[in-house]
Amino acid sequence: MIVPHTMLEAPTLRNLIESFVTREGTDYGEQEYSLEAKIEQVLRLLESGEALVAFDEESESCTIIRSQ
Repeated sequence: MIVPHTMLEAPTLRNLIESFVTREGTDYGEQEYSLEAKIEQVLRLLESGEALVAFDEESESCTIIRSQ
């Protein structure tokens, strides 16, 4: 189920994004980015609609996915 990111409270959204960008295997290419820069980049993707918050009812967990 897709959840509009605007429905999440700011601290909850930030925690979700932070969890997403610090996961093992998240690759930003050859250039290193600070945690804040990664969070801002994902937030911009959510705001532009290029990324979405997805809630999995079975596992009761959220993640961020690229929109199709």
